[in-house]
Amino acid sequence: MATPALLPLADPGMGNGTGSADYDPLAHARDSKARTVNWEATVPAACYTKTEGLSNPCWVCHTVGREPNYLVDFHLQTAYAFSDVALTNHWDHLFEDRSEEEAAISDDEIRAWLDGDNYTLLKEALQDVPADEYPGYRPDLDLAQGFDEFGFARDGSGWRALRYKPFPGTFWPTNGSIDDVFVRLPRAFRTRGGEFHAGVARANLSILEAAIAADPRVQDDDALVRQIEPLDETDVAIDLDRDGRAEGVVQVMRGLPRTFVGDASNVRVERYVHPAGVEYLHSVRYVDPSSPTGHSTRMKELRWSRKDRVLDHAAHLAAYHAEDDDKDKGLLPVFEGRPNIGLSNDFGWRLAGFIEDGEGRLRLQTDEEQRFCMGCHSAIGVTVDQTFTLARKVPGAQGWAYQDLAGMKDVPQAGHAQPEVLTYFERVRGGDEFRANREIHDRFFDADGEVRRAEVLRAAPGGDLDLRHLVMPGERRALDLARAYRVLVARQRWDLGRDVVLGGAATRVFPKIDNGDTELGKSGLVFMDGSVWLNW
Repeated sequence: MATPALLPLADPGMGNGTGSADYDPLAHARDSKARTVNWEATVPAACYTKTEGLSNPCWVCHTVGREPNYLVDFHLQTAYAFSDVALTNHWDHLFEDRSEEEAAISDDEIRAWLDGDNYTLLKEALQDVPADEYPGYRPDLDLAQGFDEFGFARDGSGWRALRYKPFPGTFWPTNGSIDDVFVRLPRAFRTRGGEFHAGVARANLSILEAAIAADPRVQDDDALVRQIEPLDETDVAIDLDRDGRAEGVVQVMRGLPRTFVGDASNVRVERYVHPAGVEYLHSVRYVDPSSPTGHSTRMKELRWSRKDRVLDHAAHLAAYHAEDDDKDKGLLPVFEGRPNIGLSNDFGWRLAGFIEDGEGRLRLQTDEEQRFCMGCHSAIGVTVDQTFTLARKVPGAQGWAYQDLAGMKDVPQAGHAQPEVLTYFERVRGGDEFRANREIHDRFFDADGEVRRAEVLRAAPGGDLDLRHLVMPGERRALDLARAYRVLVARQRWDLGRDVVLGGAATRVFPKIDNGDTELGKSGLVFMDGSVWLNW
């Protein structure tokens, strides 16, 4: 395909390519209503990996679901099972060598690009748009004000930052992007008697944390034990540690409360289910080697989701059955909604997102671009109520803060004996689904492909290093990944993919695929123990 020339970077003081008088973040989605090319954009590039009978990156997503996720999809590790449309890998960016274009961007240019603030520009551009023109989510978190000692946004918006262990593979910073996540409960969960109550807000988030991150090996809800942030039981009038008294400061929750507290005391607590109205805000960023946490100022994407309705267990089961039947019939996925309000799945969630335009400004995603997120947040076996992050939160007070891998250890998945990253390396034989991450290979694998276990275990509990040792890229790789993605920004062909592979085209990915055996079963490399939960 013809490649547009890279747009020059603007003066760093002007936001590095983020500002111009004609900026309308809604225009592209509004003018692209009927331009969906890939109706199976829900199938990510990772699903086209060549296993060659020896590499299994599929186990982290396709596993045995935990009720009310009734999906058991580990069989997708053994067989390719695509619709007719999905037999063609539409993510053509994987097969192009763009190294010449990438090399044309200097280190100084890409560092300036990383420093550009496109979030504030988006926030300001949407604030005066009439509601009838844009009824969707408007960024309302003031990142510049930051977060207090409890992780709450200082702007009073109700958003709370959380720290979590990144999901294996694509979501590791070493593979190109770093992110952060914020959660917000509906107003009734933050008030008592109609007035804001900090203790109620904290208690309800801790209750939700315990419900979502509950150890799946413990079957009885009353037997659950979860470390939580220090909470004053007297202040919130609930016995969280079940010692028979609702008084004193506690840091352990025993069992799940029957209901939430404060003005949400009429809402029942359900294991692995979010109450209606819960929101998540998720920014995807470049890895900036000069940033203390690795997060660039510039966002690649801003993603938002809201639980609009809660399904009972029968409705959950029916939704999974319907999804399975549609696949058997070869039907393509259908989602209600449109870009300016978001797309809704059959499990009660509405998702919307913004992505960089050609100048690096955030714009509303089209229908097809929003479908990209639906694949992982609709029906795969590993999710908890179609989500990933809260289940992987660092327990207690340390987990209510802006995302930072410093001090975080490579703990095992629930039910596993060895650390998660080590398990991933051994089962995948690489640091990403495509086995294209040369830095990971050189650092943690011998020439014969065996994992250097001792080096990986340095980031495990008891080791001298933390998770950054395993999943953060070196400075050179971080800048090269940013350069490579910058080329995709200029192209504006997100229908061809968002993944970047350094050093030329990906070689361990199918451009087209025939349904059938992955050969992993013959190799004894099928696993049913993939879990989003962790053994902290």
